[in-house]
Amino acid sequence: MTLTEEHINYIIKDIAYRGIVDEDLGEELVDHICSLVEGKMETGMRFIEAYDLTIKGFGSESRLQELQDQTIKYSNNNTKIMVKNYFKIAFRNLVNHKFYSAINITGLGISMACCILISLFVIDELSYDKFYTDADRIYRINSDIKFGENEFHFAVAPAPMGPALLEEIPEIESVVRFRSRGTYLVRTAEAVESIKENNLIFADPSFFTLFGIDMVEGNAKDALTEPMSIAISQSIAKKYFQQNDPLGQILILDGDNEFHVTAVYQDIPDNSHFKFDFIMPLETLEVSKDQIWVSNNYFTYFKVREGVNPNQLDIKINKMVEAHVAPQVKQFTGNTMDEFHSAGNYMDYKSQPLSKIYLHSPFNFDIGKTGDITYVYLFLIIAIFILVIACINFMNLSTARSANRAKEVGVRKVLGSYKSHLVRQFLTESILISLVAFLFSIVVVNIALPFFNELSGKSLSIPFNQPLYYLVFIATALFIGFLAGVYPAFFLSSFRPVNVLKGKLSLGSKSGLVRSGLVIFQFAISIILLIGTVTVYRQLQFIQNKKLGFNKEQVLLINDSYMLDDKLQSFKDEILKIANVKSATISGYLPVSGYNRSDQTYWPEGKEPSQDNLISMQNWKVDEDYLKTMGMELVWGRNFNKNLASDSNAVILNEKALTAFNLDNKNGTILTFDFNSNTGDIIPNQYIKYHVIGVVKDFNYESMTQPIGNLSLHLGRSSSTMAVRLNTVDFQESINSITAVWKEFAPELALNYKFLDSAFEDMYRSEKRLASVFTVFAGLAIFIGCLGLFALAAFMADQRTKEIGIRKVMGASVKTIVFMLSKEFSKLIILSFIIATPLAWWGVTQWLSKYSYKIDFGVEVYILSGLLAFIIAWLTVGYQSIKAAISNPVDSLRSE
Repeated sequence: MTLTEEHINYIIKDIAYRGIVDEDLGEELVDHICSLVEGKMETGMRFIEAYDLTIKGFGSESRLQELQDQTIKYSNNNTKIMVKNYFKIAFRNLVNHKFYSAINITGLGISMACCILISLFVIDELSYDKFYTDADRIYRINSDIKFGENEFHFAVAPAPMGPALLEEIPEIESVVRFRSRGTYLVRTAEAVESIKENNLIFADPSFFTLFGIDMVEGNAKDALTEPMSIAISQSIAKKYFQQNDPLGQILILDGDNEFHVTAVYQDIPDNSHFKFDFIMPLETLEVSKDQIWVSNNYFTYFKVREGVNPNQLDIKINKMVEAHVAPQVKQFTGNTMDEFHSAGNYMDYKSQPLSKIYLHSPFNFDIGKTGDITYVYLFLIIAIFILVIACINFMNLSTARSANRAKEVGVRKVLGSYKSHLVRQFLTESILISLVAFLFSIVVVNIALPFFNELSGKSLSIPFNQPLYYLVFIATALFIGFLAGVYPAFFLSSFRPVNVLKGKLSLGSKSGLVRSGLVIFQFAISIILLIGTVTVYRQLQFIQNKKLGFNKEQVLLINDSYMLDDKLQSFKDEILKIANVKSATISGYLPVSGYNRSDQTYWPEGKEPSQDNLISMQNWKVDEDYLKTMGMELVWGRNFNKNLASDSNAVILNEKALTAFNLDNKNGTILTFDFNSNTGDIIPNQYIKYHVIGVVKDFNYESMTQPIGNLSLHLGRSSSTMAVRLNTVDFQESINSITAVWKEFAPELALNYKFLDSAFEDMYRSEKRLASVFTVFAGLAIFIGCLGLFALAAFMADQRTKEIGIRKVMGASVKTIVFMLSKEFSKLIILSFIIATPLAWWGVTQWLSKYSYKIDFGVEVYILSGLLAFIIAWLTVGYQSIKAAISNPVDSLRSE
């Protein structure tokens, strides 16, 4: 072994700094090195001389070898001792400076807790549908259609497309179609009362094999082959049949439809974009056999064979569709496909990967719940912002307190410490604070998780049983400690010991500029979050208060009214006898999401049904009391009259439709196609005429993200829902009266109701959650920023204690001193506002762009947010400034 200069350096530094002598070292070597340390401390050449003299100072090579071996052994042990000392000194500093340690630990701990909560949310959002067998080979067909002035974006495809995909495209291995028909009332053959169930679907027999869903009982291939069979989830089997064998049992849907249970499958996990508890054969629905290619109603999924490129597959799918669509387009519009395309129309079908459906499906209607990738990105950005704010606090406090540790750095350097060792020491301190903050964050997460679940609408939990998460969390804590401490470590270790020990330390303007820049960045983030919060709340308030074209207040919706069948009209008549009932209407078409919709194509009389004249329009069936109950305004014409036979072919248009038809005479006529009731095909040259008898004022019937579309009201029967307008302050009394009447007509069914304003609010649930999350995280960001500002102001006031004392002795008022101490921070907040404003403007403009109806975004939002941030920051700094200003100058100047 060779005794190197590095080994000698370790020994000299350790002896000089720690003042210890290791008994394992030769006494002569120790004495010799100690004398060198004492005599050559100021020369800066002691390491070279120590190495040279040590090698030459011993005569015996065997003795030298022994001392070399002992020295190397000591230097290896010394590294462990130094690491131990790093943590010992770091812990000592942590305890000695409790105030600043508490600020750093609280800020970092809360920010880490926010990051953990958001990471749990993001991981859950990104995990959707990835558990399915061969998920990477499963796709869904989506459609983009433009026809005339109408554009449609659907998650559905034509009924015949599924079988055609399997037959005509060899790259496709299997196909399954879904069709939802709303809610059903379900009971067993023995039960009296029915239970309303939402998660029912009609599907092709290939459902279980395509998605690889495990069966508990029954056979996956045969489960859906019989028309009146039904497969149920494991939880539903327990719910309806308890411990009995469900196979072969009967479930009765909507009072008279008997289905035989043929299979029980494992519950579909929550992180699936669809969740069905009842699956019935699609063959049960006669309409599933139609061959109409220009009508899109079926959710269609397919699995490709291994190695297939889905991008090339889309080209084949669209060629196949065009071949089938061309004859029907010719029949429908009288145009060839070339003429259809040359007019700017298109039918474009795209395959969407299963794993992207949940977060990348901006459709009005989908098969199940969907998320939004924008919110995932937004939450990640918020988490990063909050973490950066906490790290900035640490950096600012560390650099601001640099004068207090300058002499420590100087003495250590004189006693032999390298810059690299000082960097390690300061990084150890920051990592120790980060680890303590991490433990604190785990406590915060456990407390906050139930509230966060309520905000996000999820059931998240910390995966304590997975070791990988521990490794990730600890590694993240170490990284945050390194990130927060790396700049202060290099900054503090760069002091020149000669200047420090002579009392000539000058931090210069550079550190002050960096610290100011960090404060500006910190509060710019806080102001951006504040502006975002105010914007979301104002948009929600705008939605709540906007004139919708109908009155959503005091309207009770009675769902499942169709179960009364031919007794429904009698029930309505009885309801109208209740004192607090103002009016009632029977219609499943309501101006909130989740209720009936029907699209149909019309054209004005006197024109041919060509692509230039066809207008797509919502086609709602209502009764004569609909307008009155919904509080809609008839701007021209008259309402329906059930006693007039001609009103069966009457129509009331909204203002948008009237404009689209360009009817000079409002009392005009519009036409639509007639369809074969058995096959669903268009009957050539046979049309249905509707006479316009009135125009209703435009009303919003979808989310505010969608513009008001063309809509027509027809006198007809749609019995799924009854809406009852009340005129009372005692809603419970009215509900009790209506329930009593309901029980007279349907004693075996519970009354299922909700209020229209509640259904309206459900449309904006995600926006409300976003507003709540924004408020919480913006508040936390400002709180963490103010923690750092509070500590920084306290330290700066402490540094200027003598200056403040002298100023007070010279006659300065408290007001003058407070202004002096707060002025610098006030400038920084103003600069933060100037930087944050354009960035916030861009962000909120992007978010509001998805709304067709939105707030007029004026400067008052920015001014309000900036003032709020300024006031909060000034109060934070002002407290410390006032505390310093009212202190007794005698205390600060007694030793001068």
